[in-house]
Amino acid sequence: MRRVDVATPLGTIAALAASPAAGGCELHSAVLVPGFTGSKEDFIQILQTLAQAGRRVYAIDLPGQYESPGGDDPDSYSCASLGRVVTDFIDAVDQGPVHLLGHSFGGLVTRETVLAGEIPLLSHTLMSSGPSGVKGPSRTDAEQLMAVLGGSPTRERMNQIWWAHFEEPQKASGLPEEIHVFLRERMLANHPLGLFRMAGEVTSAPDRTDELAAVDLPKLVLYGEDDATWPPEVQAAMAKRLDAHRVVIPGAAHSPAVEAPETTASALTKFWNAAETF
Repeated sequence: MRRVDVATPLGTIAALAASPAAGGCELHSAVLVPGFTGSKEDFIQILQTLAQAGRRVYAIDLPGQYESPGGDDPDSYSCASLGRVVTDFIDAVDQGPVHLLGHSFGGLVTRETVLAGEIPLLSHTLMSSGPSGVKGPSRTDAEQLMAVLGGSPTRERMNQIWWAHFEEPQKASGLPEEIHVFLRERMLANHPLGLFRMAGEVTSAPDRTDELAAVDLPKLVLYGEDDATWPPEVQAAMAKRLDAHRVVIPGAAHSPAVEAPETTASALTKFWNAAETF
C-alpha cells in the first residue's frame, strides 16, 4: 500500500493505492470514495485484502478532505462537482473501466459520477448510503456543525470547535491515543468551507434513485445491520428500487469497512468478480 498524489483539472487528489503482494493485476481496478468528515484511511483495513484478489484498489480523499487540498469556491463542494472530481481521478489513473464504491456521503457523490456517464464503469456500490440526504440525529448533527461554523467558516473556528466539543468526548471513548490523534489531525485538516458545504449537501441531497436505477450497471447496496445514519429499512427499500444486489453485514453499523473488514472485503470481491462476467 502506498500514498499517491494524482493531478486532476480540479486539483490534486491524495490517494492510497494497493496492489497484489505477488503477481500482477489480472482483474479490473476499484476506486473507493469516503464519507463526510472521512478520508481514504477509512478503507485501510480492506484495501490490501481487496487487492489480493488480483486488482489495483484506490481509496481517495475528496477535495477539502484531509490531504486533498480544497479551493475557496463554494460550488466546488456540491455533490455534482465532487462527482466530476471522481471522474477526473479515474481518468487520470487510466485503469480502464473500474468498480466504483461510495461510502455514506461518498455514495451521494459517486451516484453523480455514474449519472454523468462520462467514464467507463463496471459496477457501482453504495456502502451505508441512502437515497437522499440524511434524516434524524445525523441530520441534526450536520446542521449543528454548520451552525457553529457560521457563514464564513475558518480554520481558527474549526480549531475552537474541536477543543470545545470533540476533544474530551474522543478521549473518553477509549480509542487508542494514536487513533485519537489521527482523528483530531484529520478533522482539523479539512477545508473549513468544504466541511460547511458538504454538511449542507449531506442534509439536502435530493432522491435520485429512479435516475440511478435507469443506468444499466451492476449495483450493490451494502450496509451494517445496525446502521443508524440511513436506517437499514431505508437502504433495503433503496436496493429494491435500484434492482441492486443487497448485502447486510452482521455486527456492523455505519462503517462496515472498519467494523467488519473481512466480511466486507469478501462481499465486495464476490460482487466485483461476478460483475466482470456480466
